[in-house]
Amino acid sequence: MQTSNGVKITIIYDNTVFRKDLQADWGFSALVEQENTPKILFDTGADGKILLDNMEKLEIDPEKIGFVFISHLHGDHTGGLPGILKIKPDLKVYKSESFSDSARIMDGAWTTGPLGDSVKEQSLIVSSGQGLIIITGCAHPGIVNIVKKAKEMFPGQTVHLVLGGFHLFRASDSELKKIINDFKELGVQKIAPSHCSGDRCRELFKKEYGDNFIENGVGKLLKFKILNK
Repeated sequence: MQTSNGVKITIIYDNTVFRKDLQADWGFSALVEQENTPKILFDTGADGKILLDNMEKLEIDPEKIGFVFISHLHGDHTGGLPGILKIKPDLKVYKSESFSDSARIMDGAWTTGPLGDSVKEQSLIVSSGQGLIIITGCAHPGIVNIVKKAKEMFPGQTVHLVLGGFHLFRASDSELKKIINDFKELGVQKIAPSHCSGDRCRELFKKEYGDNFIENGVGKLLKFKILNK
């Protein structure tokens, strides 16, 4: 497994803010940075102005983005794309239609490939020294199904963190508890739900995961060690 030496994930767009000087809005976007590899912009939120304003305050230069990874074609994940492309028109964009199956995008980063039926969605997998990091847009194919796909792709690997939208804002307590139990059985170590996950989802996951529950929102910065090549 080829990887780079360090990874940083910055939440740029979300329904809630972690840093009060940034703007919240319905949608999701995160910047994934690994040493010596192109920077990945995961989704672009719903509004280009909000995206770019938050990026400016976070001191993220759109010109230095290597490519955009679009989880699925809903407006709250693609709406900011025209604003980015206006600044960097030749920027490569990987939509879920770009891949027929799971594939390596670059050293240390893979797509699950498009999953689901009614809404085709891909998630991003990044390898770290602690285990796999799974980043989801809305988890329309089912958050548990996405984790299972990652474990199928990397048998024996630990899932260190699942981050992003879990699409559980309408889920009942019994459904949420079943998913939490599934996460435990799959060995998911930490979680950072955001966007469409829902308040009750956060409450129950936080109760179960305790210190391994990561509060998320615009401006949240996560750093990880990465396995050496």
